[in-house]
Amino acid sequence: MNPTLRNALIFIGAILLTGVVLASMTLENAKKTDIATLANDVQNGNVTKLVVSGNEVTVTYKDNTQARTQKEEGDSLPTVLKNYGVDTEKTRAIPTEVKEPSGWSYWLSILIPNFLPIVLLVLVMWFFFRQVQGQNNRAMQFGQMAGHEIPKDAKDKITFKDVAGVKEAKHELVEIVDFLKTPEKFSAFGAKIPKGVLLMGTPGTGKTLLARAVAGEAGVPFLFISGSEFVEMFVGVGASRVRDLFERAKKNAPCIVFIDEIDAVGRQRGSGLGGSHDEREQTLNQILVEMDGFEPNAGVIVIAATNRPDVLDPALLRPGRFDRRIVLDPPDIDDREAIIKIHAKKKPLAKGVSLRKLAERTPGFSGADLANLMNEAAILAVRRNKTSINEDELLESIEKVMLGPERRGRVMNEHEREITAYHEVGHALVAHLLPHSDPVQKVSIISRGRAAGYTIKTPTEDRHMRTREEYREDMAVGLGGYAAEQIIFGDITTGASSDMRHITQTARDMVTQWGMSEVLGPRVYGERSDMIFLGRDIHENRDYSDKKAELIDTEIDGLIREALDRAKTLIADNREAMDKVAKVLLEKETLEREAFLEAIGLPAANPDNRPEAGRKRKEERGKAEVEEAEA
Repeated sequence: MNPTLRNALIFIGAILLTGVVLASMTLENAKKTDIATLANDVQNGNVTKLVVSGNEVTVTYKDNTQARTQKEEGDSLPTVLKNYGVDTEKTRAIPTEVKEPSGWSYWLSILIPNFLPIVLLVLVMWFFFRQVQGQNNRAMQFGQMAGHEIPKDAKDKITFKDVAGVKEAKHELVEIVDFLKTPEKFSAFGAKIPKGVLLMGTPGTGKTLLARAVAGEAGVPFLFISGSEFVEMFVGVGASRVRDLFERAKKNAPCIVFIDEIDAVGRQRGSGLGGSHDEREQTLNQILVEMDGFEPNAGVIVIAATNRPDVLDPALLRPGRFDRRIVLDPPDIDDREAIIKIHAKKKPLAKGVSLRKLAERTPGFSGADLANLMNEAAILAVRRNKTSINEDELLESIEKVMLGPERRGRVMNEHEREITAYHEVGHALVAHLLPHSDPVQKVSIISRGRAAGYTIKTPTEDRHMRTREEYREDMAVGLGGYAAEQIIFGDITTGASSDMRHITQTARDMVTQWGMSEVLGPRVYGERSDMIFLGRDIHENRDYSDKKAELIDTEIDGLIREALDRAKTLIADNREAMDKVAKVLLEKETLEREAFLEAIGLPAANPDNRPEAGRKRKEERGKAEVEEAEA
């Protein structure tokens, strides 16, 4: 509760309690009576004494008991009794004492009814004035930066040992740490400390974590703010907050200022949206001035993070502002294994769990995905009342992160189950029989997310470049389910909609972006344009003729039909093996790699395309690199 409101309520309660106590003290133990009863008692001679104090009458009876009553204001007691038919002689015969009202009870009886409402009104008005004043104060504080700061002696600080992978990025940032720790070592050679470091990478690759690790390693304060926090409803607030941020940074120098999602305010100026006085542009202008203005920011290093460096203003990226641009790539298999080890430290893993196997099964996973994977596995083990996390929970968590939770409540009839089984076996069979395809790790007809079933393939090693033949084989694998439905059931379902969407995009990119069409040649067709605020493709600038557009469509159709014919041929030639795998899959619902190989009974088209072979090739390359370095 607001302290002001609490104090006001306590004060009002104290006044009311005091009034009640004092009022009860004046009543003592005397009983109450009415004026008619008093008149009857006086007429019958039962009253021995009367005491009048203001409008209050205290009556004493022959048995020494007392009672209290109230008479009408302005009339004397004899007049009141006479009006009730009491003889005047009997009234005169009773000793009557008249007292002037005095004491606390008298004054409170006057003050409380008259002044308590005024006091309450004043308190209410004071409370509302305080609230309005607080709003005004907060309005004046809009231009100040929110208090996001991690002190240099924080207990939970992060260092480079808490960040796995991103070796090149850490190597670049180690120099920043050395600059902050021993600036004189660099100044002796005339080297200046970098003013800004821009971390670029896809979401979840550890940009924020790495920035905190730099501050933790250097032992300096860490001031952080999001790009969206600069922009408010009032004009000039963003620029004011930038000034306040850098003022605080100068007072805490040496320190690190971290601006997350800087593309929220650092987008390219002159876009025509918002006019020349767009609030974002004013904020960006102030950032540019503070980073490379007239006043030097000694000891203040700005680290910014973004996953959209292509939309940033060129003035923000030039040397002197962001001197270094560091790209954080998704982790490779060794980095994934190291990241999993960090997130597995405080989790009770069962004996025999292979973290290397997890790294092999998670290509394309970011650091955030791997952290989520380990957390989901721990939650699953707790739900199953286990004492440790087994490999089953870890592998199931991979599928949950990739596809979503199991939907066992989604009941399919036998015909739908059969269609799903043949669809997934179609993918797996084509992948198994093509030489450049990734090995099949799992086939399942248990619904996950929006998929009725799924087939998991994982590469034997990380690849950064792919050939045209590999893409053609991928398209054939993607159409394996569609081809199986046509061959087995003579009809098609909506189950292949996602496959067709992915294949169409792959074929279009092969023709228009990667120069993989022999007819159209090595040229890019269509310049893609980005929308400034959404940050995604919204249209394509068509820089080719209608005749070329017709050729593009023809090439795309040709690639897709070639892939479909390839898939149909493989399925038709191996129908018996397909029926055998589908039958086993309908019984067990899920087939891991060993069970799938046993059921299909066919050798892989590329026997070296296995995880073991991939590890062997990687080890051989590693030994060769070591021998070359030693030589």
